[in-house]
Amino acid sequence: MNWNQAITDFEYYLKIERGLAANSISNYIRDVEKLRLFLKNNEIDKTPVSLDRETLQLFIYEVAKEVGPRSQARIISGLKSFFNYLVFEDYRKDTPLDLIESPKIGRKLPDTLSTEEINSLIQAIDLSSSEGERNRAMLETLYGCGLRVSELLTLRISDLFFEEDFIKVTGKGDKQRFVPISNVNKKYITIYVREVRSHRKIRKGHEDILFLNRRGKQLTRAMIFTIIKQLAIKIDLSKNISPHTFRHSFATHLLENGADLRAIQQMLGHESITTTEVYMHIDRSHLADVVNKFHPRQN
Repeated sequence: MNWNQAITDFEYYLKIERGLAANSISNYIRDVEKLRLFLKNNEIDKTPVSLDRETLQLFIYEVAKEVGPRSQARIISGLKSFFNYLVFEDYRKDTPLDLIESPKIGRKLPDTLSTEEINSLIQAIDLSSSEGERNRAMLETLYGCGLRVSELLTLRISDLFFEEDFIKVTGKGDKQRFVPISNVNKKYITIYVREVRSHRKIRKGHEDILFLNRRGKQLTRAMIFTIIKQLAIKIDLSKNISPHTFRHSFATHLLENGADLRAIQQMLGHESITTTEVYMHIDRSHLADVVNKFHPRQN
């Protein structure tokens, strides 16, 4: 088995068998391509089947010179998936990464916005422009529903079930979930749809996309980042924020106000409760409050 065949088959497996999103697949393939390029540049004649642990360790050492621990861990994780796939398909009897450990990395938790900071950001939006109504509806949806930026961009009018108080969200791997939506959020989306979007000349293929740019097309990730960064500058917010900060704040505020962790997991669309727990960086004082309030020996 040569590298071209192995990578092509692996990409097909990730897409069809595991149902991963395009971005995730690209990251996995990029990691394997880095390994192949290393072998080529160093004139090492090893196939995916014959590659041994010693050669792979040389590659890891080379990677460590160029990137930090977090990137190293991600590359090693991608290669583990690749070689586990080869073992699963009986191309190899074992994986050369069995004894290779990922570097230790701490949890990198993003800044969380307080409710006051979120209110300040939204209040800083210039509502005199048509983009202002759209931007307010978008930020309310990011925070109110805890969406990923990709989920916000692909949200459709046909995904809005306002009478049932839910929206349908398409997440990673095209997996769908229903997320509750508040009356406030519904109000601002309705204002945007009726007063702004209805007057847009919509490009073909974007008729059902909820949030549109001036040209009547779906917005880009970069545009959402830019909108948020400009608002942060406008209110002199020192925190380094992004669209994901709103999602993180959504989950954190729910937990701090007593929401069940598994309910938050479902709303965020996490397959594992462990992933949700990483987001929940509540402080020790809040944990103490929970014990004092709910433990039977506290009274």
